[in-house]
Amino acid sequence: MNQDGLLVVRCQLGEREAFRELVRVWHAPLWRYLRGMVGSAHLADDLAQETWVAVVRGLPRLREPERFAPWLFTIARRALADHLRQAYRNAETPVDTAGAAVGDPLSSVLTATQVEAGLDGLPALEREVLILFHLQDLPLAACAEVLGVPPGTVKSRLHRARRMLRSVLVEKGYEA
Repeated sequence: MNQDGLLVVRCQLGEREAFRELVRVWHAPLWRYLRGMVGSAHLADDLAQETWVAVVRGLPRLREPERFAPWLFTIARRALADHLRQAYRNAETPVDTAGAAVGDPLSSVLTATQVEAGLDGLPALEREVLILFHLQDLPLAACAEVLGVPPGTVKSRLHRARRMLRSVLVEKGYEA
């Protein structure tokens, strides 16, 4: 069993410190995923909080503790989908997905900010698969589980998303 799995089991046994440790390890990756999907730090904070509440409620029923990461991101994805559905129903203004302004590159290596700006130019499906696979380092099978699609679909989305990201970055003046 991996380290996350042990923390989950400890949480299921009622150890409060284990839950604090789980949040300490996973809050930043969760927040970066949500921020990458919604483009707003404030909204990412709200969605992360909703996700952690759902985790607290569902943790006692998690039967495969070693699969915590895909389970966490699946919950976050549902919270995000619920938010978008609610925003659409209320006819609110669309979610702000405009990226931060990016300065001139100092070298041929792209910074995380530049990549994030490129991600903002991608459609949601492609942006999500790149964030899960490359930025959150989830394995292909875990990405497939989170997205609810077969691994082959994840591979094709990754291929398409990489091509699209390259085009967006070239368009912004970064070398391919």
